[in-house]
Amino acid sequence: MALMITDECINCDVCEPECPNQAISMGKEIYEINPAKCTECVGHFDTPQCVQVCPVSCIPINPAHVESNESLWAKYRLLQQQAVVPPATPAD
Repeated sequence: MALMITDECINCDVCEPECPNQAISMGKEIYEINPAKCTECVGHFDTPQCVQVCPVSCIPINPAHVESNESLWAKYRLLQQQAVVPPATPAD
């Protein structure tokens, strides 16, 4: 399950640096979570760090991106592989 940030967000800036997958970024008005990168901190922590630090409790599960624990682990492994493998460069 990916998380989402609701419009109760006060843009306090505490969630973004806590995300180990860099899934949180500033949107047009409030912070947003990229569901393709959100693993709910599976593989890094026991609980989602953004939820832990949010002072207004505005980070629920995103009902549009419900995932099993197994799929979160698979996403974590994929993100880790992408972080290690440098992008291919075209030949001269």
